[in-house]
Amino acid sequence: MLAEGDVVLRPIRLRDQRAWREVNRRNRDWLRPWEATIPPPTPSGPITHRPTYRQMVRHLRSEANAGRMLPFVIEYQGRLVGQLTVAGITWGSMCSGHVGYWVDQSVAGRGVMPTAVALAVDHCFRTVGLHRIEVCIRPENGPSRRVVEKLGFREEGLRPRYLHIDGGWRDHLVFALTAEEVPEGMLRRWRRERPGNNAGPGAPNTMDPGTPSK
Repeated sequence: MLAEGDVVLRPIRLRDQRAWREVNRRNRDWLRPWEATIPPPTPSGPITHRPTYRQMVRHLRSEANAGRMLPFVIEYQGRLVGQLTVAGITWGSMCSGHVGYWVDQSVAGRGVMPTAVALAVDHCFRTVGLHRIEVCIRPENGPSRRVVEKLGFREEGLRPRYLHIDGGWRDHLVFALTAEEVPEGMLRRWRRERPGNNAGPGAPNTMDPGTPSK
């Protein structure tokens, strides 16, 4: 478990199903524009379906056990309010991963999402041993872009038609950070810069394909 004040990151559990579904239900319209979708099947391709909650959690656990993913839920003041996944973890000469997240609209604007991302990044750099973290965001998602900008991520460029989101192939901006760029830790820097700082409404960024809803 990772914690900073009222914000907690902890592993997702099967028994989170009721709370997870309730938050997703209330935030359906808020999440839909940024939610990963499955493209229509090709004549020669497999037919795929959105997994159930239990299937999702089992997949996330399997990927975590293989060292390819870190699946968390976000709690705020003891209540489940979102999800953050470090996915696509690659070792060897790269040592990198990418972060996807979503958060309940009712707590947006309270610094929950920047704090959660800072906790995850510090864990990846200091404990897990990764060297580079990416966040990919649709260009029109201004609130999520402000989160990574406030945390000091560099914008590296555009990936055209990168992921299937909300029913179509969407462009994404790539933001990245390496361990050398935050020697004091991201959370410490966020604490220092947070007073009087508004990180924006905290809309979800693009959801990682390994998680079924954003």
